[in-house]
Amino acid sequence: MRRGLQSTVIIGALLAFYYFGFGLFGSTGGTIISIFSTLTVISIGLAIFMENRNPSTTMAWILLLALIPVLGLVFYFLFGQNVFKRRKYDKKAQRDLMAYERIENDALRMHQDWSIFDPSRQKLLGLAQKLARTPISFTSETRILTNGEETFGTLLLELRQAQHHIHMEYYIFRADHIGTRIQQILIDKARAGVVVRFMYDAVGSIQLSKAFLKEMSDAGVRVAAYGSSKSFFSFFSSRVNYRNHRKIVVIDGDVGFMGGLNVGDEYLSRSKTYGFWRDTHMLVRGEAVRTMQIIFLQDWMHTTGEKILEQDYLSPQLRFMSGDGAVQIIASGPDNERRALKNIFFSMITSAEKSVWIASPYFIPDEDILTAIRVAAMSGLDVRLLFPAKPDKWIPFLASHSYFPSLLEAGVKIYEYEKGFIHSKLLIIDSEIATIGTANMDMRSFHLNFEVNALLLKTESVARIVADFERDLLSTSQIVQTEFMNKRLIERLLESGARLMSPLL
Repeated sequence: MRRGLQSTVIIGALLAFYYFGFGLFGSTGGTIISIFSTLTVISIGLAIFMENRNPSTTMAWILLLALIPVLGLVFYFLFGQNVFKRRKYDKKAQRDLMAYERIENDALRMHQDWSIFDPSRQKLLGLAQKLARTPISFTSETRILTNGEETFGTLLLELRQAQHHIHMEYYIFRADHIGTRIQQILIDKARAGVVVRFMYDAVGSIQLSKAFLKEMSDAGVRVAAYGSSKSFFSFFSSRVNYRNHRKIVVIDGDVGFMGGLNVGDEYLSRSKTYGFWRDTHMLVRGEAVRTMQIIFLQDWMHTTGEKILEQDYLSPQLRFMSGDGAVQIIASGPDNERRALKNIFFSMITSAEKSVWIASPYFIPDEDILTAIRVAAMSGLDVRLLFPAKPDKWIPFLASHSYFPSLLEAGVKIYEYEKGFIHSKLLIIDSEIATIGTANMDMRSFHLNFEVNALLLKTESVARIVADFERDLLSTSQIVQTEFMNKRLIERLLESGARLMSPLL
């Protein structure tokens, strides 16, 4: 029996036991069922305890099971089981490591001069290379693309120039105006003989119609959905909790795109709900594109089982650019036990000497990151958090606000973006190091989602990111600690309740 069906049957049985047990089986039978259900909750709680998870996550699960047993069991079977993750991703992790080691060894054969960086920056580079196992490139060019107009304008131009292949994966892809424009280019290119692979996340792009996808596949576009299944019951399993949140486009192995923008009209500020959409994306040329290519190929093989000959998509057409600094593409996800992005974020914050600037639409840090930010602020560093003034998702928004009092107390300056909705995901250290990509400053990005970020050191792109951040601050209002602390009781209760769920979000 499939795992999803098993979970659904168990959940249904437990719900029936709780709500109908006494009526169907009498007081004696109901008592037995109640005891059985209680033992089930205790057993699952003990299993969670013995897994040695993060203490806050463990306590959140046990508390949820103790206070709301039925709902807790439902959530556990949907989102809490680690067995699926271990079984599903151990092999992927091994295959990815072999692929990363190959391009890392190739890069190490080239001259890498780290002497342009001071010892603390060299230490960060060493850690990043050890955690991510991807090469640090000094022969790549990057260009920051600010907002949807610049991003999609550049993307459409490069897609039209594709000659050999287009590899594309997105968390959200909508069949709206911009989505249809991209679809038509992919169809035209596939009919012209260009190899086109298109992958989307089945949860993030759940509204993508079969007709839209069929039109692509009929034209020769190879389409794959991460996390999809023909079984209805698979929706009621923990697989839906592990999402491919990456946004990667690789064209002819020579140019790549990555960053915060999915594909949808809202990213072009065409949504009445969100209004102006502030986001950050990046174009990459040169050696670093190889890492993006490997990440895509590994994701494609994991999703489809198709083993692609890597020599057809790697170095033959690669151009080494005269880069102006260091660039590293970093993949992270539930298959990476080293928590590459989270630990690199932590190292960046703790190594800061002047400033720590953060932009994230979802701010739900774990205890390590929260402590690092607070200590940086209390040490006298200029620590700033740029956050939306209005939410797109209420529970994460409320949970984020619950962290603000301790940050304000430590001296962190928190700014609410009022021009529209800010979706940029940035961490800037001392105005010379930055990371940009798909990872939010939250537990889901640290532990559950497949993410991809770029680490940039002393590149022109860092200067552009800093300038954009300073410009964004002009459209904000700073949170005043005394006013923020005078919230109504109901608001504080809602925020505390959302925070209680934060390890599970």
